[in-house]
Amino acid sequence: MTAQILRFPTLAGTLWNNPSWIRNLSLAFAGAILLTVSAKFEVPFYPVPLTMQTFAVLGIGLVYGSRLGAFTVLLYLFAGAAGMPVFAGTPEKGIGLAYMMGPTGGYLLGFVLAAMLTGWLAERGWDRKISTTFFAMVAGNAVIYLFGITWLGSLVGWDKPVFAWGMVPFLAGDLFKIVLAMIVVPGAWKLLNAKS
Repeated sequence: MTAQILRFPTLAGTLWNNPSWIRNLSLAFAGAILLTVSAKFEVPFYPVPLTMQTFAVLGIGLVYGSRLGAFTVLLYLFAGAAGMPVFAGTPEKGIGLAYMMGPTGGYLLGFVLAAMLTGWLAERGWDRKISTTFFAMVAGNAVIYLFGITWLGSLVGWDKPVFAWGMVPFLAGDLFKIVLAMIVVPGAWKLLNAKS
């Protein structure tokens, strides 16, 4: 007898309970647009300006689930690889595969796996409570940093201060985004449950 893991419906699946390719493609395109917008707008923050991109990546995972979340991020990356200026700093810092092979390439790869991980955790109910949402967001951020720092270190050399360049300046902003997700996602579930 095999143990079965209880799978919870995602927020997107609960709000739009019609699993079809039209729904999935619509949500993926909407998510890719959200990722683009989140990459383009900077909010003044300390010590570096803040974009909401990692919030959008991890939030898409929490709301869409693992497969649709990962597909959405892949769609966004495909648009960037095709030369569309969807990434932060594009087109000024380059576009397409040349941009993706630069210092941020590992973070972009980490986006896919982070969305998949937070989506997988959401499918196990981790998006329903503040405490578990916190851990899901921390885990997603850890994946992004793991791939981002590894790529950056390989690219510029481990003798350089890669953690000081690629992680430390962003920690305060990421904490802000984690707290925001802890309010927004479980709050959406609470509101949805109150209405039903």
